[in-house]
Amino acid sequence: MRLSKAIRATAWGVVAAGAAAPLLRKRAPLPKAVSQAIAFGAPVGLCVALPRTRSRDVAAVALQMWAYVAAYKSPHDDEQEQAGRVLVRYPIVGDKALGLGTLPTVRLQRALARGAPAQVQWRGLDTALVWTHWSWFMVPHGTVAYLLFLHPERFPRAAALMYSTFNVGAAIYWFLPTAPPWYAAGAAERDGTGATEVRRLMVEYGEDYWGGRWGSLYSLFGGNPLAAMPSLHFATSLMAALLLAEVGPVQGALGAAYTGALGFALVYLGEHYVVDLVAGAALTLAVRRAAPYATPAIARAARGVAALEAIAHEGR
Repeated sequence: MRLSKAIRATAWGVVAAGAAAPLLRKRAPLPKAVSQAIAFGAPVGLCVALPRTRSRDVAAVALQMWAYVAAYKSPHDDEQEQAGRVLVRYPIVGDKALGLGTLPTVRLQRALARGAPAQVQWRGLDTALVWTHWSWFMVPHGTVAYLLFLHPERFPRAAALMYSTFNVGAAIYWFLPTAPPWYAAGAAERDGTGATEVRRLMVEYGEDYWGGRWGSLYSLFGGNPLAAMPSLHFATSLMAALLLAEVGPVQGALGAAYTGALGFALVYLGEHYVVDLVAGAALTLAVRRAAPYATPAIARAARGVAALEAIAHEGR
């Protein structure tokens, strides 16, 4: 009984420390990697502290994403240091090669965007593409929730694949801070090297649609403007489409349609280069390809956590 209580108390301590770490990362004198490891320990601690239920699964995913958000934002905590390392040129070179000398974003905006920023004319296509972009926040997690409630036997694998994609992408952002098209255009203008023609249509639309509320909304969902390579918008949407395709052809077709529309929107709106999307797709496929090799180690770790959970709740 004492051992069970001690394990539960320790597990709840891990949860509390992990939940607090993202909030304290700018104040605590810890290396970022240590702070992040503590944050990612929270969902593991929860899986020991509580017996498994759907509610615990949802809470564990929430803690995982809380840790991910910190990992995503942390490289931008020191804006000047990150700006000094930002990579701007290589995605431009890649996209100009794909666009036969002109960025695909510029080609699309020339063909489809109406009006200058001050006199922009929004059409139904613009509205649909902006909201397709904004709806991304619901798609990866909505897919995992759909599987949890309607196909629970698929949930553990789906959650592992989806959130591995998020986490590997966040790790890349630490070491490869890359400018998206809209940032590169602004940097070129500020540096006097000649502004590119890329517009950030999503922000133009948001300012027009939301008015004075736009600033607070943008600050809530932003956090790291130099997290473009690979595109996790595209990577996680593609992962969602592939997971849905395993359930059935209708679900897969819906997932594929959304992923295709989102990819087009990201390039047209100036949020990502085409090469960012290619890298995002490569990340998704790499995670899926690596999964069978990682499964034995993950299974051993899961059995260890389950054993601790069993001891922690023995006799209850």
